[in-house]
Order: sequence, then C-alpha cells, then structure tokens
Amino acid sequence: MNERIKKITSDVSAFWTSRSKAQKGTIIGSGIAVILIAAIITFFSTKTEFVPLYSDVAPSEIGRIKETLDAQGVQNKIAPGGTSILVPSNQVDSLLVQLAAEGYPQSGMIDYSFFSQNAGFGMTDNEFNVLKLASTQTEIANLMKGIKGVKDAKVMISLPEEGVFLSQSNQKASASIVLNTEPGYQFTDTEIQTLYNLVSKSVPNLSTEDIVITNQYFEYFDIQTASSNSNGANVTDQMSIKKNIERDLQRQVQTMLSTLMGQDKVVVSVTTDIDFQQEKREENLVEPVDVENMAGIQISAQRISETFTGNNPIAGGTPQGEDATDNFTNYVEGSTANGDYERIEDTINNEVNRIRKEIVESPYKIRDIGIQVMVEPPTPDDITSMPAGVQGDIEQILSTIIRTSIDKDAVGELTEQQLQEKIVVSVQPFNGKAQTIVAQNSTIPWWIYVVVGILLAAIILLVIFMIRSRRNQEEELVILEEQKEELKVDDINNEKETEASLRRKQLEKMAKDKPEDFAKLLRTWIAED
Repeated sequence: MNERIKKITSDVSAFWTSRSKAQKGTIIGSGIAVILIAAIITFFSTKTEFVPLYSDVAPSEIGRIKETLDAQGVQNKIAPGGTSILVPSNQVDSLLVQLAAEGYPQSGMIDYSFFSQNAGFGMTDNEFNVLKLASTQTEIANLMKGIKGVKDAKVMISLPEEGVFLSQSNQKASASIVLNTEPGYQFTDTEIQTLYNLVSKSVPNLSTEDIVITNQYFEYFDIQTASSNSNGANVTDQMSIKKNIERDLQRQVQTMLSTLMGQDKVVVSVTTDIDFQQEKREENLVEPVDVENMAGIQISAQRISETFTGNNPIAGGTPQGEDATDNFTNYVEGSTANGDYERIEDTINNEVNRIRKEIVESPYKIRDIGIQVMVEPPTPDDITSMPAGVQGDIEQILSTIIRTSIDKDAVGELTEQQLQEKIVVSVQPFNGKAQTIVAQNSTIPWWIYVVVGILLAAIILLVIFMIRSRRNQEEELVILEEQKEELKVDDINNEKETEASLRRKQLEKMAKDKPEDFAKLLRTWIAED
C-alpha cells in the first residue's frame, strides 16, 4: 500500500514538474473555476424563494398565522409593514389549503357559516345583530369579487336602529363600498347598475340613492338614472350634470396619463363652470336666391311698349291700346299739337328664399375648465428622475382637451397664456400610497450565464489539453519500449553458462554499476601485461 502511494506521489510530482508555467496556471485556474461553479450552482439550487402567502391582512392575524407556521416548522418571513407573510414558493398551495381548513385568515371573514358553527342560547340580540351585519357585509363583498374587473371589495353597511313605535321606523339604510379594480378596466353603465342593484336587493330598506361605490383610485361609479337625461331645470339636475361632465373628463385624463406614466403615478382633479341657460327662439329669414347678383327667381313678367305719331289729334278719348281702368292712362289734348308719344312699361315679380328656423339652444355649455394633475416621478424620492419634456407633453395634452371641450361661442379662441392659467401640473412623490408586495423573482442575472459559459469553455479546453498530453506520454512510452525491444538480442546459440561467460557478465555489470572501479581494474590489467 505504501509503495502504491509513493508511486502515485512520484507520478504526480513528475507530471507537475514536467509542466510549463502556462500549463500550471491553466490547471490551477481550472480547478478554482470548477470550485466556483460548483459553489454557485449549489447556492442557487439550494436558495429558497419566498412568495406572499397572505397580503393586506391585519397584523394580529399575521401574528396568529406566523405562530401556526412556526409550530409546523415552516420557514416564513414578515414583509415590511407587517400586513403580509412570505413562505417558500413550493409550499404556498399546500399551506393555503391547510390554513383554510383551520379557519385562517379570520379577520373580516365572518360569513353565514359562523351561525351554524357557533349557534347557542347565550348570544344576546345585540351580539346577533352585529354578527349578522358583519356576515352580510362579507357575503356582499364575496359576491362582488366574482364580478369581472373586481379583484377585492370592502363593504360597510349602516342599518337604522329599530324603534319601539312605528313612527320611528322611517330611517333608511346606507352602504359604502370600495372596490379594488383591475388596472385599466372600464365598467359599463349596465355593470354599474348591476353593482348597485346587487347591494340594494341584499339589504332591506336600502335604495340605490343611499349607496356609494368607489375604487382604489377615488373614482366614483355613479348610477345612471332618469335625472341624468334631464335638461338641468333644477339645482339637483344641474349639479348632477356638472358632476358627470367633470367625472368623464377626469377619467379621460386619468386613463391617458396612467398609460403614459403608469398606474398609481397620476392623480387628476377637474373643475368646470357650466352655463345652464336655455334659449329657444324662432328666426324668419329672407335671402336672395342669387346672392352674388342679389336677385331672385322670376315668377311673372309684364312688358308694355306704346308709340304714337301724327298731327291734329282729337282732344279727349281713350288712347288706343290702353285699358280705361289703368292708372297710367294718358289723354292727348289740343287741336293744333304736333308731337310723338312713346310708352314702355316693364313689370317683373321675383321670389326670394324665405327661411323659418325654430332653434333650441343646448341646456348647458362649458364656459371654463380647470385641470389639476399630480405626477409622481419614476424614482419617487428623486424629482430629477422625471424625463425631460414629459411635463411639457402633459401640459400640451391638457391644453388640447380644454381647447376642444370649452364653448367657443361664449369664450372665443383661447390664447396660450389663458390655457396655461387653467392647467396645473405638479411633480412630487406620493406619500401614504399603498405598498404592493411583489413576489421575489428567481431570475439569474445574465452575467452569471456569461461566467458559467467561459468557465465551461476553459474546463473543456483543459480536458482536451490533458487528454492530448496523456496521449503524447503514451506514445513516448510505446516508442521507448519499441527501442528496447530492438536493442534486445535473443540468444540464438543457447549457450551454456561457463566460467568465462559468468566473468564476462560480472565485468559488464561492474562497468555499468561501478565505472571507476572497472577503469582501475583495466589499468591494473594493462600494467601487468
């Protein structure tokens, strides 16, 4: 065993000493590279990816869930803010099912199943009413979560207190709902009507007028009623029309700028001045058919031409060819008169365009618009991260909206200075914005692939070099063996060992092992001869 170890050590030492400095550096670098690659692969293969198990949950509920996970030996982390808990990604589905079977999460999740599980005679009426209201709110929220475009919903219902007397039961219920909608989703009027009816029919004595629905962007979803189509005859209708116009403009600007800057990066406020004066008038206009020549269409024409020539006319009488009833009848007097008589008369009747208009002006006109926009820069803490020219583009977009929406007959053409006075664009970070927990991505940076590729190429080159080196060594050994075989001479005479042959072999061995002694022996023999 020791001889084998010594042989291996000597072989390794001989191999190492026979290498050049470049070859030694390549071998050492390749070894280090292999170790680094193994370490990197081990690190990423054993790295645990944490993803949210529950988000936006009360801190007390997060504490109870953490205790349960710790008792089961499951790795977990509390996200910043204390409202989310992270677990390994490969255990999320199983933990959701397991914790749901144990009744987690419990905050805000009291539904009608609570009564079947906790029914008892010790519950008072007040406790029952509180639990019933909480379960109703939860069930309505669950119904709304199943509607397309709604990710989450929170419902708050206020019920009137029941009085002893019938006259005290005139109070109405009310409801406030906050929807967490999908980014960019637009609800139609029918879908909004469905949301209002869903809540109204689920709670007694709750009309659609006492329901308020908004989303996480503070946008109200107003129901379209018959008063929405009114002409603004009273103050209520006028305020409703004004609110609808401002809401439509606000949503239009919000959608456009959110596409430009991103969701949760823009807040828009729109104010308007509406003229609700209604005008009804009738116009009777007369215009020529041919405007250039100021002429109409000839509907009738009369031309009369009369000529008289002669001496000594008879006084009195009716001129020949004239109507006695004509106002223009002329009588010739005198007995010695001498002269010529000529009469030419043209009568033309023209017809013109007679226009009758009954005009009812629009019941409302936009006299003034003010748009205020707050924009968060890409890097919230660095205002200078706002790209150059973006603020100017936003102002130009708002100027175009105001120019096309305002009533030009009442205001006229707006100048650039007047438009700038109606627009305010503020760039600043948003404080108090809800933070969204994003799952940790396990993507490997591109430079790791480059390094791994280079190391693999170096290892492949090293292996090829070692194989070639070993082949060269084997070829050298084969050549040496062949040379030894050529030098070896077989004893073809099969000579027998004699004393002379033994002495000759001893002398050859002595000359090979001890050349100095052999030389002395030769000198001695020469001297004796």
